[in-house]
Amino acid sequence: MAPSCTKARRLLLWGLSACAAAAQAAPAPAAPTPVVAAAAAPAASTAAALPTRQLPITVDAASSEVDYRTNTVVFSQVVISQGEMRVQADHAHASGLNFANSRWTFEGHVRIDAEPRGSLRADQAVVEFRDNRIARATANGKPAQFEQPRADSQQIAHGHADEIVYDVNEGTVRLSDDAWLSDGTNEISGPLLVYNIRAQRVQAAAKSGTDQRVHIIIQPQSAPAAAPGKTHSEPGKTPPPVPKS
Repeated sequence: MAPSCTKARRLLLWGLSACAAAAQAAPAPAAPTPVVAAAAAPAASTAAALPTRQLPITVDAASSEVDYRTNTVVFSQVVISQGEMRVQADHAHASGLNFANSRWTFEGHVRIDAEPRGSLRADQAVVEFRDNRIARATANGKPAQFEQPRADSQQIAHGHADEIVYDVNEGTVRLSDDAWLSDGTNEISGPLLVYNIRAQRVQAAAKSGTDQRVHIIIQPQSAPAAAPGKTHSEPGKTPPPVPKS
């Protein structure tokens, strides 16, 4: 081999060895700055501020079964949530996963968490989804139960009936068939009660042509305690003079 070729080959080998050594000596790439995590916080807060219908619907279950012939899905130990709305039950079945317009049937230990801090418990419930959100829930049980903390006090409004229909758009709970409702102090019962969650107002009606009536129990309020050194007197009478010591 000619001396010039040998020298060129040695230079080439030296260059490759230098590149390999430089690559081994080069420091490992620095870990990327967690920009995604930093950007995720504003995204989470933005999602929390979105209206309920724009929030994603999450389905969590222990098992699922899909029948492509009938386009039905069956879940066990299922929890469906959207924002503060939450539905859970032992079993559920529906025609597909289309929440834009569908009806779901829940059975066994059904619990529906709806308006802030409100809940509905039943043996069985049919939940209607409209425009990707819960629009209406019809619960049945022996009995089905409803609970909602009152906004004007620390008391809890609660009731029960054989059937309870919760209308999300109207913000009303309709209790029928052996219906009973309490605002935490007073009670009302009858064949049909309609409770407005937002206005905290109750409407009661009896079925025409029957002897069923509406019953109300009002608990007496205790009289305010008299201030020290003061006595109550009957109207039109002068209170007796306070004896001097």
